[in-house]
Amino acid sequence: MRIGLAADNGTWHKGRLRAALAALGHEPVLFSLADVAVVTGGGEPLRVPGFADGLPDGVLLRTIAGGTFEATTMRLGVLHALVGAGVSVWNSPGAIERSVDKAATSLLVARAGLPTPDTFVVSKREAAAEIVVREARPGRPIVLKPLFGSQGEGLLLVERPEDLPPEEAVARVYYLQRYIPRADGLWRDYRVFVCEGRAIAAMIREGDGWITNVHRGGRPLPWAMPAAAAELAEAAAGAVGVDYTGVDLVEDGQGGYLVLEVNSMPAWSGLQKVTEVDIAGAIARGFLNAVRTARPPRLVQTLAPPLLAAQA
Repeated sequence: MRIGLAADNGTWHKGRLRAALAALGHEPVLFSLADVAVVTGGGEPLRVPGFADGLPDGVLLRTIAGGTFEATTMRLGVLHALVGAGVSVWNSPGAIERSVDKAATSLLVARAGLPTPDTFVVSKREAAAEIVVREARPGRPIVLKPLFGSQGEGLLLVERPEDLPPEEAVARVYYLQRYIPRADGLWRDYRVFVCEGRAIAAMIREGDGWITNVHRGGRPLPWAMPAAAAELAEAAAGAVGVDYTGVDLVEDGQGGYLVLEVNSMPAWSGLQKVTEVDIAGAIARGFLNAVRTARPPRLVQTLAPPLLAAQA
């Protein structure tokens, strides 16, 4: 099989995936989506570096490089064009768009009937202020999150309407979610890694503050994942339609769990420290299984504009 690994950054993860694919007998071609071109006038118009005589059979996507809205639109368009030509892409561009947009994720999780903190997404500061007046108070804050964001960046606890930043500072979208404190006062939540629809590994994330992301100093701890947590994470991954993902959960205070986020390009270096599961190996096996069962790519593909909901 002709396999591509699209990874713009993240040396550790890139190396793990490359080694896992090679161990299964497939040396991937490493490339960046930023280097893919569209050239018309003869043959396949989508030109992927390292595949001069056609398209790959599959592309395992690790990261999409940041950039302007236009650059991100083109890179997602490239992924849509690959899928349209019969190339297996993990995760698919549709899944990325759904999960990188927190509002879309919350909508899909709620429609699936899965437990999640009360969430409010509005465009006007006045509407956000009304929500804060109704739902928050000192000691009972609302979390303001960037609509497009990861690794705990840009989070803010809001207790009063005047705590809300101006519309320009939040790209004119206020994503507000009820903060769920633990009864024991610990700053702790959970990350469950789901691959091919199955929860394969999990960890506790514990912090010295309320933001527990490992990237922000949170400590990964081993966790004997309860069946209820595994089943909820699997259902959340299915609702959003991701092939592999990190699902963030928090305890609901009544013996159950709530879905916080579903991540389409999850990091797992912290999780790998506290689990014996070979996460890169699981991703590589699942991806190759998908490529094997897919139809071969066509040589000519007409580009369709992506249904872009988010800037990665």
